[in-house]
Amino acid sequence: MNRRITSKELARLAGVSSATISRAFTPESKISDATRSHILSLAAQHDYQPNALARSLNNQRSGLVALVVNAVQNPTEAEQLQELIVHLQAMALMPIVLCCGAHEDRLQLMRLASTYQVDHVVVFSDLVTLDDAVSIFRTARPIIVSSQPLDSARAAQIAVEGAAAARAIIDRAAAQGRRAFGYLGGRASSYIDKKRRQWFADALGAHGLGFLAEGHGDYTYDSGYKEAVVMLRQRLDAVICGNDVMAVGFRDAAERLMGRKVPDDLGIVGQDGIQIAGWACHDLTSLALDQKAYVRAILSLIEEQRAGGDQTPRIVIDCHVRWGATL
Repeated sequence: MNRRITSKELARLAGVSSATISRAFTPESKISDATRSHILSLAAQHDYQPNALARSLNNQRSGLVALVVNAVQNPTEAEQLQELIVHLQAMALMPIVLCCGAHEDRLQLMRLASTYQVDHVVVFSDLVTLDDAVSIFRTARPIIVSSQPLDSARAAQIAVEGAAAARAIIDRAAAQGRRAFGYLGGRASSYIDKKRRQWFADALGAHGLGFLAEGHGDYTYDSGYKEAVVMLRQRLDAVICGNDVMAVGFRDAAERLMGRKVPDDLGIVGQDGIQIAGWACHDLTSLALDQKAYVRAILSLIEEQRAGGDQTPRIVIDCHVRWGATL
C-alpha cells in the first residue's frame, strides 16, 4: 500500500503551490482542467485525501448543512430532502440529517450537530422550537420551514400559503352538491396542520357550511384507514385529509370496508401533492406544494447567507390544486 503523503509533499510532486492543491479539491475554485487532472491523478497514486476539518479551521467554513426533520420515511419530507440534498451536493455542501421524531432528547441531538460548526441550518421539524434552534446553532442563521409566525432577526423563514387553493377545492365540492364535510387531521400539536384545517374551514364558511365530523391520525396510511371506519359512521360526502398518505388509506377503507364509491358519493382530498398522489391507482385531488419552488427558496436563502449580504427574512410559497379523480 502506498504511504499517504501530506499536501505539501503532493505540491512538490505536482510542481505547484499548496494553495493550488487546495483549489484542485474545491469544485468552485478557478483552476485549469489540466492542472486539476494532474493533481488528482497524483493524489490517487499516493492515496492522498484532503482534510476537510482542517480546511474549515483555516477558512472558518465547514461546508456542512444541518437538516432537522421529523422522519425520513415520510414521503413528503423524503421528496423534499431528495431534491434539496442533490442541489446542496452540487454546491459542494454536505448535509447532516437529524431525525427528531424518533429521538427522545432532541436538544442533545442538535447540540451534537452544532459541535461540527455547521454553516447552515434548515429546520423542517415542528418538534423543534425556534428559540431552541437559534440558541443551539450559534454559528448559523436558521432557516425555519413552517407557517408559524416568527419574530426573530436570527432566523429566516419559508412559509406556505394555501387559502386560495382550499377555496377552489371547496367551491368545486359545493358545486357538486356536497354538503357533509369531514376533516382528518394529523398531529394535534402541529401548527401547519391547524393552519391547513383553517384554510378549508374558512372556505366552507363562505358557503354556510362546516365540518360535521373530525378525526386525528398521524400522517400514516394505517391511521387514514382506521379513522375512515370511525368517521364514515356519519354520512359524509366529502373528506379533507391532512396529507396524501392518510387520504390513500382513507379511500381504501371507504371503498373496501364501507362500500362507498369515490368520487360518486364520497369525495376525498389529500394535501402535499406527493408523487404517489398522482399515480393512476390513486389519482388524488390534492392541495399541493410545488416542491421544486420550495427547495429553490431554501437554496436562495443559503446562497444569501454564503454571500454575507442582506438576507430575506421571509419567503411565501403558494399552494396549488392538483386535480385528480377523487373529487
